[in-house]
Amino acid sequence: MTVKAETIIRTVILAITLANQILTVCGANPLPFSEDELYSLFSAIATAAVSIWAWWKNNSFTKAAIEADEVLEKLKKAS
Repeated sequence: MTVKAETIIRTVILAITLANQILTVCGANPLPFSEDELYSLFSAIATAAVSIWAWWKNNSFTKAAIEADEVLEKLKKAS
C-alpha cells in the first residue's frame, strides 16, 4: 500500500499554510508579499482558471449548435 502523491502534496500545503497562519498570528510576516500583491496574484489565477474553463466547455450560441447539443444529449440518454 502506497500513499498517493496527491495526499502528500495536500499534506505539505496544509502544513505550510498552518505554519504561515501561526506565524502571522504571532506578529511575524513569513511571506515576503503584501496583501495587495497576494490579492492580485489570486485574482489573476482565478481569471485564468475561469477563462480556461469557459473556453474548454462547449458553448453553443447558434441555433444549429443548440439543436445539435439537444440531439447529442438524446443520443447519450438512449445509450
